[in-house]
Amino acid sequence: MTVRERLEAREAQVLGKGAALAAHTRGREREIAPCPMRTCYQRDRDRIIHSKAFRRLSNKTQVFISPEGDHYRARLTHTLEVAQIARTVARALCLNEDLTEAIALGHDLGHTPFGHAGEAALNDVCEEGFRHNEQSLRVVERIEHDGRGLNLTWEVRDGIVCHTGGKKAQTLEGQIIHFADRIAYINHDIDDALRAGLIRQADIPGELRATLGDTHGQRIDTLVSNMITYGERTGGIGMDAEIHEAMLALRRFNFQSIYKGTKAQAEEARAMDMLRALYGYFYGHIDELPEDYRQLMDRDSRARVVCDYIACMTDRYSIMMYKKLFIPKSWNPFDD
Repeated sequence: MTVRERLEAREAQVLGKGAALAAHTRGREREIAPCPMRTCYQRDRDRIIHSKAFRRLSNKTQVFISPEGDHYRARLTHTLEVAQIARTVARALCLNEDLTEAIALGHDLGHTPFGHAGEAALNDVCEEGFRHNEQSLRVVERIEHDGRGLNLTWEVRDGIVCHTGGKKAQTLEGQIIHFADRIAYINHDIDDALRAGLIRQADIPGELRATLGDTHGQRIDTLVSNMITYGERTGGIGMDAEIHEAMLALRRFNFQSIYKGTKAQAEEARAMDMLRALYGYFYGHIDELPEDYRQLMDRDSRARVVCDYIACMTDRYSIMMYKKLFIPKSWNPFDD
């Protein structure tokens, strides 16, 4: 037996009834020879980690645009926190950790520069609309590898596109990511807001602290533990009603106290204007897109391809491109 075959046999022995076994994957859009060392989901995880889109997450805004300090989350650190939470739940419920991790690592690959402000800007100007979960799927199916995509398994792609929105993933592992994503961002955004002095611990409603916990660690532990006990009791993915409602109430608190109207978001309007301007420019100058993006127009509209290019930018690259296109250069009479 190969290493992969031994791993697949172990999955069949130790994983629970509802787990997605690597040996039973629905496969890839383009068939490839199995890897002798890795299961298909381990291979997908590695393909995501080695992708250009994954590397760019380190310079994409999570919530706070250009924060002063080294300890605020970027999109990459958010992704890693989602993966850690999701793996904990999957391991406890005897589900497939490798599939869970692959979906978690890929779920935000399509996010724009400047976080949800960038997403809103592209959704405003693109006639076809823009949603980051659909763009994440597009990154792994259409954009990476010069238009060939990463050729991931069906289960990973399903989990990526269904991590947010109204459609539920068809694997339990994919459903975990929907909850792990919320657990991560709700709590780490509070942690970052406390560090920035935007809120105080006492500002968090007392009933939510009583239900979920007083500290960052306690709140995550409560939510993760409840997902595990819920899964053990029901065989499904979710939370008890009281805990789930408390989590949603904490999310509403974030919108009122962190996401809207604070000094942390003072640069949002400028970032949105900048991305709208970049979209308008490249829509009118499609020949200035890099060749690997222009070739996407063999099957996709001009609007979609321009969105692809801008969404793939990092914060600093979009600023650099805006300066190059719209800010006059200083004239030096001594230059040749």
